Amino acid sequence: MSVLTDEVEAPAEDDVRAVTEDVWLALLGEEEVLLPRQVPSGSPFDATGVWSAAVTVSGGWQGVVTVELQEDAARLLGAGMLDLPAAEVADADVADAVGELVNMVGGNLKSLMPGPSVLSLPAVAAGRAVFASDVVEVCRLDLAWRGGPVRVCVHVPRPGSSNGGSR
Repeated sequence: MSVLTDEVEAPAEDDVRAVTEDVWLALLGEEEVLLPRQVPSGSPFDATGVWSAAVTVSGGWQGVVTVELQEDAARLLGAGMLDLPAAEVADADVADAVGELVNMVGGNLKSLMPGPSVLSLPAVAAGRAVFASDVVEVCRLDLAWRGGPVRVCVHVPRPGSSNGGSR
């Protein structure tokens, strides 16, 4: 289900949480649950030792879905997805794992929103994701996995911007 946030349509936080948890469990198994993490509103994700990935949805609904993970959590994600010891996971494996995670979360969220829409290829970086000034964060999940922080965000075009405007 979607909600209107200042005239911009966005997925409901409960839907973002459900999609994220379902994808996480599908990738890593039932015993690997994400836990809520309390973070003050507006707090940036610590960019030291972080992996991030983003996908863009365009068409009937426009938005950007991002995932940020602490380095250790990102390596463990790659190890779990590839069934390898964490010490054997290369940076390319981490990038693939984080990219697949954001791709699956973004694709599932896209299916909940008005369409038709298309999903971009994931953009993955060792470091913090940056955004154009014409998008605004409408949903943020701060989670923890094995003690490491995980953040999932949804950004949409700012009302009145050339990327979405008001509908």
